[in-house]
Amino acid sequence: METNINNNENINIADALARIGGNEKLYKTLLGRFLEGNHLEVLNDAINSGDREEATRQAHTLKGVSANLSLVKINTLTAEIERLLHGGEDYEECLNELKQAFDSTVAEINEIIAT
Repeated sequence: METNINNNENINIADALARIGGNEKLYKTLLGRFLEGNHLEVLNDAINSGDREEATRQAHTLKGVSANLSLVKINTLTAEIERLLHGGEDYEECLNELKQAFDSTVAEINEIIAT
């Protein structure tokens, strides 16, 4: 897989590949499934509905999925959003950061899948 493993701020590809025995084809498949999952949309829907409990649950799910795929920025930000939601704190700034990180990570995933 031709990627810059050391300088990728959104995805730790080396960590992800180590987790799945170096199987690049499998990793690309899993990344494709991640893109199909609409995780950010589901989290936004829960937040927009005002259901903090469901939003916290969706943030937790996205945190787990992103950890398994080594999507570093998404994982860090969803962990923080989960904490903020659970504590009843303001999460808007963190949610905006997550949206930006999500967009840049999706672009990187598309590059990985295309190689």
